[in-house]
Amino acid sequence: MADTPTAGRFDDKDHLLPIRVYYEDTDFTGVVYHANYVRYFERGRSDFLRAAGIGHTDLLESEDPLAFVVSELNIKYVRPAKIDDALIVRTRYEVVKGVRMIIKQTIERDGEVICRADVVAACIHMDGRPRRPSKLLMHKVEPWLSGPAEN
Repeated sequence: MADTPTAGRFDDKDHLLPIRVYYEDTDFTGVVYHANYVRYFERGRSDFLRAAGIGHTDLLESEDPLAFVVSELNIKYVRPAKIDDALIVRTRYEVVKGVRMIIKQTIERDGEVICRADVVAACIHMDGRPRRPSKLLMHKVEPWLSGPAEN
């Protein structure tokens, strides 16, 4: 057994990342603090890329480095997660439109959606200016997109 963290796995076009709720994730009532769902979603998007064959370090160290900023985030909280819950972060990169990547995410417990997010992440140059995704990024992500890239 390897002692390396998992980056999750793909199920068709969806990336699934199992996570556990720890004490540090909860508020004084024992439920996950609302801002921690944003962290879970971020892990899902990052590990989607890692499982697709490209990590953030690869993007930063490439000939034409790039990064991401979240320009839109819409979250719907459906049910609370609690300490010790085993959750799945489901991530689907829907489409690339110019500099924007449209991403749908859910957090599930026992197959039930407890939180969902619609995310728009924009690609940027290292100085913060918007830019189109690199050829490297598109090559790795395009097979997983639900719709055609509109680049």
